[in-house]
Amino acid sequence: MSVILERLSGLLEPCVEAMGYELADLELQRGNRGQVLRLFIDRESGVALGDCERVSGQVSALLDVEDPIQGHYSLEVSSPGLDRKLAKPAHFDRFIGRRVRVRMRDGQNGQRNFSGKLRGCRDAAVVVDQDGGGEIELRLDDIKVARLMPEFRT
Repeated sequence: MSVILERLSGLLEPCVEAMGYELADLELQRGNRGQVLRLFIDRESGVALGDCERVSGQVSALLDVEDPIQGHYSLEVSSPGLDRKLAKPAHFDRFIGRRVRVRMRDGQNGQRNFSGKLRGCRDAAVVVDQDGGGEIELRLDDIKVARLMPEFRT
């Protein structure tokens, strides 16, 4: 995580948690009209538009006072969505049994993309029952991005 994202996370996480939400993820990206700060919030009962509005108001006020981002930026607050990113070790344990897609930075045995059923975390690694067979351990430090795969029931 970059220095600015670590600083933003340290600043915003207590605020978001005090409101009863989890700061599931945080992104700062360059856009066409400056930077975009995206907060993804979550809680057990789910996240509605009103929740995003409340968090946005509080976070916006805090950012105005602390002014941690240079230049113009936009703030977006949303739920993590059906294909949510798994960004923290606790996320991997929370979604045990769900299908995931994992992309590695450097790859493992010549492979960079993995998918299968999540088994959780063990010894700084994510354990996945791969599609097509076999359990694999993927080091947390080597994961570029991991996401839930949406499951639709008919």
